[in-house]
Amino acid sequence: MTASNLGSTGAVPTIGTGPVPDAHLLLSGVTASYSGHEVLHGIDLAVRRGGITAIVGASGSGKTTLLRVIAGFARPDGGEISLGDVQVAGPGTWVPAHRRGIGYVTQDGGLFPHLTVARNIAFGLEHLPRGERRDRVAALLDLVALPREFADRRPDQLSGGQQQRVAIARALAREPQLMLLDEPFSALDTGLRSATREAVSAILAEAGTTAILVTHDQSEALSFADQVAVMRDGDLVQTGHPFVVYTRPVDRGVAEFLGEAIVLDAWLDGSLASCALGYIPVRNPPVQGHVTLMLRPEQVQIVADAPVRGTVEDGVYFGAESSVRIRLESQADADPRLSAEPPTITIRHWNAALAKPGRRIALRVVGEGVVLQ
Repeated sequence: MTASNLGSTGAVPTIGTGPVPDAHLLLSGVTASYSGHEVLHGIDLAVRRGGITAIVGASGSGKTTLLRVIAGFARPDGGEISLGDVQVAGPGTWVPAHRRGIGYVTQDGGLFPHLTVARNIAFGLEHLPRGERRDRVAALLDLVALPREFADRRPDQLSGGQQQRVAIARALAREPQLMLLDEPFSALDTGLRSATREAVSAILAEAGTTAILVTHDQSEALSFADQVAVMRDGDLVQTGHPFVVYTRPVDRGVAEFLGEAIVLDAWLDGSLASCALGYIPVRNPPVQGHVTLMLRPEQVQIVADAPVRGTVEDGVYFGAESSVRIRLESQADADPRLSAEPPTITIRHWNAALAKPGRRIALRVVGEGVVLQ
């Protein structure tokens, strides 16, 4: 696929034949290699102005290479990249990294340890008068919710979360068109990670900055971004709103990568799938007959009474909820066209008392199932 050359025509950018309204970053057919091995295989991606896209995938899937190509640290072998109304990479076109107006925040923040917070934030603003630089630093400290007196501290006098906020402030200081966040929260402990993530999300929204987050944390991607792109072996296999990608994954790999999944054999007649959990509605089924059906654990509830029954095998208590492993009754009892082998599923439930091994329980399913290809 090829994207339209935006140039200065003001035309609506496209990927292939489909328009992408208000796209701030547009990649079309981007390929890239490392040490003679092709890492990116024709990447198409559109990020709307002011939006946040999270790119997730296993180690070695090409996430960091994609970020480096967007930043201008590496040249793509083919395809086109446009930022705003300017093509920054394409046949005969190459805009170097320092002229792209892109901010980059790494896992460790990359602060200069010998410089104060103020000098870290103001790095690269030497062209501004001293008073203007001072005002800019103060405004950015306010934006990232750090006290102005932190300006004279050094990075080793800050917590990990505070260091990341300074790194965000430094990246925003030059008013970038696009912010790239490469695993920026992974070095923080759980509580600090969540608080810092929420703070950074608010900062980007306040600044109206378009951003791309690369992460291996699925829950982080789903909660932080308004678009999630799942990467596998150099391809973006699914891109969309977090709710859609989570609830309607395109295949089993995406389903299991984004969270726990219940995968069952089923028989589909029309828009109803029969399985060991009863009859499950399916929206827009792609095929009929024998299928693989996916549900999320939170869709299966323990109830006082229902036709579907199972026996608790074991449970793990996590405080707010328990993970409960349940052996269902024979699928052949539900539909003789299915295997008689009783499947085992794992669900989440708030009442640990119901998760006692050997207890027979009733179950019901809420919502729709997804047929995996």
